[in-house]
This record gives sequence, C-alpha cells and structure tokens, in this order.
Amino acid sequence: QLQASGGGLVHPGGSLRLSCAASGFTLDDYAIGWFRQAPGKEREGVSCISSSDGSTYYADSVKGRFTISRDNAKNTVYLQMNNLEPEDTAAYYCAASGLGPGLLSILWMSYHNYDFWGQGTQVTVSS
Repeated sequence: QLQASGGGLVHPGGSLRLSCAASGFTLDDYAIGWFRQAPGKEREGVSCISSSDGSTYYADSVKGRFTISRDNAKNTVYLQMNNLEPEDTAAYYCAASGLGPGLLSILWMSYHNYDFWGQGTQVTVSS
C-alpha cells in the first residue's frame, strides 16, 4: 500500500513537499513515480526515481523546480516542489513500478507501467 500526503493550498512561487510512504512492501524494490491529474485532463507523469541506481526523471514542465528523492530507511519517497505555478494545481499520485533502469528511462511517464498506486493528495496553487 502507498500513502501520499503533503498536499495543500499554496500561493504562486511557494513550495510543498509531498511524501509517498509504503507499507507492506519495501519501497526500494520499486521505481517510484509521481503523477498528477487536473480536472478534465489526463494523468501525466511528473517525476520518477529508479530502484537500483537512484536515477531520476522529470517532465519538462517541472525540471528545475521539482526534486524527487527517496529515504529507504523511512520507506518513503519525497517530491519537493518549489516555485509552484497555478498550472501545477492537480491531484498528485505516487505509484510503484517494477521496471528496471533501462526500460524505466523510456517508459516512466506512462501510468500503464505502474503496479501499485496510492490515493491522491490535492495541490492547489492560487493567489
């Protein structure tokens, strides 16, 4: 089971840190991705961190603003979101994938490649 938390209401330019905690399995056995879905839009990949070498991947829209990291001791993956924009408003989901690093680099943005999903946490960026 995955549990996402940390969402909230923030002004443009503000920051939030999302957490994705796992229970019942070891998080570092999986690549962990963050996705988001705004009303009326498709779910889109935001970021991903591999299980093996810690490689990270980001959507172009968040590069330089978001940072994904993992704390295996806490069985948790984080998404630090800085300089938030109104366009970042969405429900954010974390998910676990068994893809290895080679395929992950190509396929991480497709939600079809993830096996377990947490519930969403809402992020609203508004003045």
